[in-house]
Amino acid sequence: MNKRVLIAGFMHETNTFSQLPTTLDSYKARSLYYGDDVTKFMRGTRTEIAAFMDACERFEWHGTYPVFANATPSGKVAEDVFEHVSTVITDALKDQGPFDAVCLALHGAMVCSHVDDGEGALLRRVRDVVGPDTPIAVTLDLHANVTDVMAEMADIITIYRTYPHIDQYQTATDAARLLQRTLNGEIKPYVVVSRGQMLDGADHGRTTAPGPMTEVLESAKAGVANVPGVLSCTVAAGFPWADIDETGPSVVVVGDGSSPAHRELADKLMGELWQSRKRISIDIQTVEQAISAIQSAGERKAPIVLADFADNPGGGGYGDGTRLLKAMIDANVQGAIYGLLYDPVAVRTCIEQGLGAHVVVAIGGKIDARYGEPIPVTGHVVAVTDGALTLAGPMMAGSRISMGPTVVLRVGGIDVFLTSGRFQLYDLKFFEHANIDPRSKAVVVVKSAHHFRAAFAPIASEVIVVDGGGGLTSRNYKELEYKKVRRPVYPLDLD
Repeated sequence: MNKRVLIAGFMHETNTFSQLPTTLDSYKARSLYYGDDVTKFMRGTRTEIAAFMDACERFEWHGTYPVFANATPSGKVAEDVFEHVSTVITDALKDQGPFDAVCLALHGAMVCSHVDDGEGALLRRVRDVVGPDTPIAVTLDLHANVTDVMAEMADIITIYRTYPHIDQYQTATDAARLLQRTLNGEIKPYVVVSRGQMLDGADHGRTTAPGPMTEVLESAKAGVANVPGVLSCTVAAGFPWADIDETGPSVVVVGDGSSPAHRELADKLMGELWQSRKRISIDIQTVEQAISAIQSAGERKAPIVLADFADNPGGGGYGDGTRLLKAMIDANVQGAIYGLLYDPVAVRTCIEQGLGAHVVVAIGGKIDARYGEPIPVTGHVVAVTDGALTLAGPMMAGSRISMGPTVVLRVGGIDVFLTSGRFQLYDLKFFEHANIDPRSKAVVVVKSAHHFRAAFAPIASEVIVVDGGGGLTSRNYKELEYKKVRRPVYPLDLD
């Protein structure tokens, strides 16, 4: 008889220092699908949910898909949202069960208004319904804050191994393979998690160049090969902008049964992360240094790509910081595109004036003036779109994005992409959907920390990471008011 498997997703990376609450509308603005719409919109994408769907065919599982919910990183998830999505999942388990197994695509850094460990709370509810013997397989983002409750409630946890995250599909495929072995009675997986006194580490998880993360992943691979009974060993770099007790890097070992050797392996790898805690692989430039690099670059066959990493919506940044953009306008930078600047008010103004119009409008800086005030500009509306696109990848290829009404406002020599929704820019299609080719530009600016590299590094003559005067995703940990994180912790207290 085919095994019956419930498959669902509930994802959020919560920046607890953000003043933007995460509501049900936040999920609707990105991905909120129920029932048949889950397969309709997610099948064929390079995501965890799609991998679980394919596993159903490979292993002849009967899959049930009650919900897939994913929102752009922002502030705490509202209690009613958590209750709604969790209830959809648990009701499906009760009403459509019994199930032989559960697969959940989670992030691992969800903080809710009423509970700090969102994933742990969800997993506990699922476990309460299915009982102690039904296996639960979970996938997590590389920037998860893996808690003890997550490890206790799940039988299998696998974590992305790449940043940019181009292995989401493979991560779920690995989890499904272990789950199938569990259902066959071949293994009895048991999860061990280890964390240290670190808020951030592993070079924030970067894998595009040799460094702490690639090194510890090699050690993890050796552990799987050499330590008896280890089924999987993965590393989370943690999400440091979440003020909860268990924030920070962790190592997750899935063993065939419980063994002291598995705990020893996890602790050993955490020791490696501690030893490498001060090593970083990127050189962060100031706004002034970035402008100077542009001005002295000369003619190039490929664009210079600037990453405004401190205002990255992919980490909970507001996406409307203006300091780098203002400096570019003041310097009369030519042949540039800048995206994405979150400003639904300016978008409405431009649309009201119409395509081709010359408009006077203040752009950006409307949420928190500490990260740049609104910039008064006179610009030319050169494109108006509905903001709908399909990602080309390599990250999340095939996924659909709807940014809401979007305009391109040409300010001097800069095409500024103004959006109604907050999105990190990590795919060429964000620009190309408005018929603007980033390859043709001298300068490309993206509000992104690192994910942009997967698509933009291949077209760049140079990549410059810029701290545009601070932001919610700047490495400004000592300037933030942490109240709940365990102490002492690096870098707030130690070193």
